[in-house]
Amino acid sequence: MALTIDLRGTVALVTGASRGLGRAMALALAEAGAELALAGRSAEDLDRVAAEAARHGGRVATFRADLREASEIESMVDGALATFGRVDVLVNNAGISGADKPFLELEPGDWDAVLGVDLRGPALCAQAAARAMVEKKRGRIINVASMGAVRPIARLAPYCASKAGLVQLTRVMALELARYQIQVNALCPGYFLTPMNEAFFTSPRGRELVEQDIPLRRLGDPAELGPIVVYLASEASSFMTGAVILIDGGQTLT
Repeated sequence: MALTIDLRGTVALVTGASRGLGRAMALALAEAGAELALAGRSAEDLDRVAAEAARHGGRVATFRADLREASEIESMVDGALATFGRVDVLVNNAGISGADKPFLELEPGDWDAVLGVDLRGPALCAQAAARAMVEKKRGRIINVASMGAVRPIARLAPYCASKAGLVQLTRVMALELARYQIQVNALCPGYFLTPMNEAFFTSPRGRELVEQDIPLRRLGDPAELGPIVVYLASEASSFMTGAVILIDGGQTLT
């Protein structure tokens, strides 16, 4: 069997695609030839990413969706299916870090906000996409979890708990959906430099954290996630399912 990382003819739905890691993964998929359905909450940012992706020649459509709302998730997937006729790959990337608080100070709403976006949202997205994939007897779901799924981060209990839940959900989905030739894998990124965290990581405290906690002594570049996402979306990963891949500069080794 010839293995390939050519994604021409593949339709990928990427959530949280308007900025940061989602943008980087979407552009990598476009560069590999995929057609894209880009989803997020900011229409303006989505349009900007769509314009960048379209330069690679594939079709691109955008869908504004709040993953806290089940009805908007259904509309997003239905819109992608109506536009492209199918969804071959789902990149479940949208997420939030939530309240930065000690565990004892967390309120019920803090838990609801994070788990709603970081665990319930991806589960409903995967369910909606997988129902369409079942009919085709093929598909790939890539859940973007976090290093926090396996390495505790103080003051981010809801975030770590939801990402750990997403890792275990990945395994359950992989087990149940294998009969339909749907592969489900998880990525666990560590610290990547994005516009949202740039101010902290360029501060003395941020630089100290990088030097002390990350064996490679640097942050990740969002573009470095591109090749692994393309690989998981392609036939090159045809015998992989239920895998959990850490991309963290060795941080979980410390």
